[in-house]
Amino acid sequence: MIVEQAQARVLPRYAWISASAAVVTIALKATAWVLTGSIGLLSDALESFVNLATALLAIAMLNLAARPEDEDHPYGHNKAEYFSSGVEGALVLLTGLAIAVAAVRRFMAPHALDQLGIGVTLSALSTAVNLGVAGATAR
Repeated sequence: MIVEQAQARVLPRYAWISASAAVVTIALKATAWVLTGSIGLLSDALESFVNLATALLAIAMLNLAARPEDEDHPYGHNKAEYFSSGVEGALVLLTGLAIAVAAVRRFMAPHALDQLGIGVTLSALSTAVNLGVAGATAR
């Protein structure tokens, strides 16, 4: 029980780190997309948005799941985490549909990409941010 309580306090901290990194990567990837017009970079930016939304939802659900049993929830609140999984799945589906629509539109009206060097550099920088977060959470 003590270990579970310690984990309940530590897990939201990692979710906040993930949320902060998602904000940075969304900004980098969205800027790369705006500069280049690349649907691939748009897809990457939308994926980062999903990561942010799910990290924020995870923070809320972890805090809720850590609450002790009460009269209305005699077995605790830990099933709140399942709600988070369902929302994440819906967000992934909606993001996939948005990317498909953008890709079909681009297919129907193709044009050359602009400023690829800057776009790729911003995308690589966002990868470095994610690598740093992965290293921090793995420790």
